[in-house]
Amino acid sequence: MSMFKLNLKIALRNLWKNKSITSINVGGLAIALAAFILVMMYFTHETGFDKTNPNYKNIYIVGRIYPEFKTNYTSPPLLKAIMQNFPEVENGGLVKEGSYELPLRNGNKTVITKSFMQIDYNAAKILNIKPNGGLGKPAGEMDRLTYLNEAGMKTLFPDKKDNKPEMVGVGSSNSGITSKINGAIANNLQSSITFDAISLANELGQGESYGYNNYYTYIQVKPGTDIASLEQKITKLYQAEVSKGETDEKRIDEVKKVTTFLDLLGNQHLRPKAGNDAPYKILIAISILGILILIIASINFTNLSIAQASKRAKEVGVKKVMGAYRFQLTTQFLTEIFIQCLVATVLALMLAELLLPSFNNLFQVNLSIWSVKNNLIWQLPLILVLITMIAGIYPALVLSGFKPALVLKGNFSTSKQNYWLQNSLLVFQFCIAVTFIIGLFVVNSQLKYMRSQDLGFNANQVVYIKNIAIFNNPAKFAPVREKMLKIPGIKAATVATGVPDGSGNGTNGYTVNGTKSSIDFVDVDFDYFETLNIKLKEGRFFSQAFKTDTANSAVINESAAARFGITNAVGQTIRGCDMDYKIVGVVKDFKAQGFESAVQPTIYAIKNPCGNQKLQIMLKIEENKMAAALAALKAQWPEINAKDGEDFRYEFLDELYGKLFKKQEQLQSVFFAAAMLTIFIAILGLFAFAKYITNGRTKEIAVRKILGASDIQILTLINSSFLVMVVVANIISWPIAYILTSKWLETFAYRIDLPVFPFVISAFITIFLAIFTVSLQARKSVNAKPIDALKYE
Repeated sequence: MSMFKLNLKIALRNLWKNKSITSINVGGLAIALAAFILVMMYFTHETGFDKTNPNYKNIYIVGRIYPEFKTNYTSPPLLKAIMQNFPEVENGGLVKEGSYELPLRNGNKTVITKSFMQIDYNAAKILNIKPNGGLGKPAGEMDRLTYLNEAGMKTLFPDKKDNKPEMVGVGSSNSGITSKINGAIANNLQSSITFDAISLANELGQGESYGYNNYYTYIQVKPGTDIASLEQKITKLYQAEVSKGETDEKRIDEVKKVTTFLDLLGNQHLRPKAGNDAPYKILIAISILGILILIIASINFTNLSIAQASKRAKEVGVKKVMGAYRFQLTTQFLTEIFIQCLVATVLALMLAELLLPSFNNLFQVNLSIWSVKNNLIWQLPLILVLITMIAGIYPALVLSGFKPALVLKGNFSTSKQNYWLQNSLLVFQFCIAVTFIIGLFVVNSQLKYMRSQDLGFNANQVVYIKNIAIFNNPAKFAPVREKMLKIPGIKAATVATGVPDGSGNGTNGYTVNGTKSSIDFVDVDFDYFETLNIKLKEGRFFSQAFKTDTANSAVINESAAARFGITNAVGQTIRGCDMDYKIVGVVKDFKAQGFESAVQPTIYAIKNPCGNQKLQIMLKIEENKMAAALAALKAQWPEINAKDGEDFRYEFLDELYGKLFKKQEQLQSVFFAAAMLTIFIAILGLFAFAKYITNGRTKEIAVRKILGASDIQILTLINSSFLVMVVVANIISWPIAYILTSKWLETFAYRIDLPVFPFVISAFITIFLAIFTVSLQARKSVNAKPIDALKYE
């Protein structure tokens, strides 16, 4: 114990004696650790989705693979066939997403359920969905149990203490529709299955055929099941079921091209097979950035500790002569490093707490440092020990290994091995900084390109109105349109099954001239293309002057014409959903799904027996009359659209579309922070290292000045070695940055060519900062009088 106290006292004295170096060490490490803590918490949160489900490793979603795309949507009969044929499947259930926001009322209190999910009893069991008071089973085949999330229940019934059912109004206050809410349900925020309310049935999809592909099928398999084999068996079953009774050989061949897949529940949040894995790639990128920032801070630590070695040489020599063992000296030096790491960790926690609100806002999460769920309670002590070992073990071994006879005679000098190690570590730091700078400029360039590119449609001044009235019949929407167009400033109005906000459309099989392909469909009304300012390539848009447009006319996009290999599309027939459409126009491709996915071949029709519900109202409004028009719409909405009543809700389409850039904007912010951090930490290390080097060359500088060297010549001499290191760091980093940024750009269907500018500017920035930092530090030694450095020689 007395030895530990002595080591602690010596450590504290040495740290205090070298306050500037200690501050640089602790400060740099604290900043890096704060960034790493935030990244760790985010990684733990993002990879923890669905893990509260005890069977999450055995739960899969069943999806289909077409030659052109993958989808998680399946039909109800497939689940029945799977349950009847494969004993390795323990349970299976169906889920159907709600298609619109539904207002629920209790007196003057209203909640808007943004996702009203339909789910059967078996799916609720598989997905561990438990209402407060337990999962109940509906009494009859047609009965439903409805549960609202806890926040919604609290809003509608603030004084409610029990979990008894309550009656609520549905839709507008004068709709007269009521429904029973059977209880509250806690919504798991760390689940890929999210909802505001659920409608629980014994069974979903009764009587629906294989053509109704708008359900999610979840299965729970027995532990140890061969998933690849089960996938193949389900594919054969699906092909046999869909081909049953089919005699057309061409149709049978088409069915055989469709296969099925199983995708783990745990994959759905970050990297679904039928979806975008950009969130996973960005999470990995952010995690690597966090690790690299911590590494360069540890490198700083190692570098500066080795640089301090010469000052500690005589201390080590005296201790060894007095009988100290190398192990004791190593322990002493590791104690010093541990104290610095401990202080840095405490400071890092404080800094992370200050940065957390901004971090939560950027990533749309609700993380807390003081939550047990974030695993910091065991991760931080482990990191503290690891940093102490990584940053301290080599310097401690170097310091404890000095030979007493040499150092006490004054013949000590750091070995060439140490010199090369220090330089290599400094080069490595700048390599990381250069890579981040290049990454930042490339991300900026791609985002600038995305924001400035012609989307093929104009989202500006377009208002998307959220609505619960279904307008599949154009005659039903006509009076609503007429009333809206009477409001000054509203130039165009339409309704459709979807808005161009990056969300997927429905798909179906269509045939032109014997060529069949699955393409997207969007069911629209008159003025759809005019409202969005979509450009016409050939033919015409839908027009009320042509009565056939509401019966069998269709417009396709350029990609659809290319898919079917038709050049003069207007006037040709396209068959789908057991009816023939006449193509009246071809529109130019527009980026409804954003920049990561290529424009999908799409058919637009006013009538579609296999279509979805037309709910999405879009209005084109003059900019200078926007506020007045929205106010008038809100006031007149109960009269214009009685079913919606007073629930007038809207979003600006350009803001909605802008959310597609959210992940890339997050990456931009992270790269900016990482670039600033790595440059800052690398410059801190360079500053301290330059101080050590110039202090060691004080006498050399004095002699050179006496021999006539100018200040510029001496500064050039001191800068030259550091300049070489920075240039080497750039040369090493460029191919690495090129590969990484090229891989990232490949995730976009529409992207920039990799520019040269980021590589040039990264070299300029790092070289300038290195020269400035070293010159700033060396100025004191250069300006010093030679006699002060040589008077004791």
